[in-house]
Amino acid sequence: MTSVIFMGTPQFAVPILEAVAKDYQVLAVFTQPDRPVGRKQQLAQSPVKQTALKLGIKVLQPEKLSGSPELAEAIALAPDLIITAAYGQFLPTKFLNAAKITAVNVHGSLLPKYRGGAPIQYSIINGDAETGVTLIQMVKKMDAGGMWAQAALPLTRADDTGTVFAKLSLMGRDLLMAHLPSIIAGAQPTPQDEEQVKFSPTISKDQEHLAITLPAAKLDNWVRALRPAVGGWVTLLGERVKLWAITPLDGTTQQAPGTVVERTKKRLVVAAGSGTTFAINELQPAGKGKQPIAAFLNGAGRSIKEGDQIIAED
Repeated sequence: MTSVIFMGTPQFAVPILEAVAKDYQVLAVFTQPDRPVGRKQQLAQSPVKQTALKLGIKVLQPEKLSGSPELAEAIALAPDLIITAAYGQFLPTKFLNAAKITAVNVHGSLLPKYRGGAPIQYSIINGDAETGVTLIQMVKKMDAGGMWAQAALPLTRADDTGTVFAKLSLMGRDLLMAHLPSIIAGAQPTPQDEEQVKFSPTISKDQEHLAITLPAAKLDNWVRALRPAVGGWVTLLGERVKLWAITPLDGTTQQAPGTVVERTKKRLVVAAGSGTTFAINELQPAGKGKQPIAAFLNGAGRSIKEGDQIIAED
């Protein structure tokens, strides 16, 4: 049976690991170290670790793969294949070369568009009509290897990073399982067109601050791209507030961005950039839970009235 070292961390990689483990011999699973999460900062296992343990597969979690004892152990295992899906670390060339057949990565974009750590987020931020998954041969340069196969996924304004991750996870699983036999048999990947390369670097903390001066549709793109894991924030009534869901509207306004255009008991419409407007559907004040807009307007936002500039143009 073909042997595999699997490498992945988030939920995106779980269906892929489960499928690979059914048909191939998974010698070990690499995933990121347990991290503190939540207000109590309790250590939590990655979704891939949890799955590997249920499957009875050995788990290795080096803080840094390069130069680690775990890397030496993996090289000694001499797998036929290395398969990665959102692992989160660069793989040394000597490790890639340890695979007897090849190293395959399930990447969440239609390469050469969006090499890097946040391809799904940038496809939403840029308002793309579609995204997808690509099977690539892993090389030293980030996401630059030849491509074996791609599958496309249409994007809608109802999608956010969470929904797209879930869809592409299953699409990536099916694409990988369909093409692994030919890859094992020696199929050669097609080189990427370097002139078409675009990058998608990891979203920074600064980028979580939403720019109210953006047109409403682009602001909505950012809200959805940062949802559900992070959440984008604005300074609303002098406090940091996360916007979890907004709706761009057709109406226009002469009001400055951040100014209330319409206010009822259950509706709050705010001006954005370029004369556009949007309705806030769900938000989260600092230190509190998520709230539908009606609950906010009945509480902390009860004094808000039309014409107030409630969101600062930071």
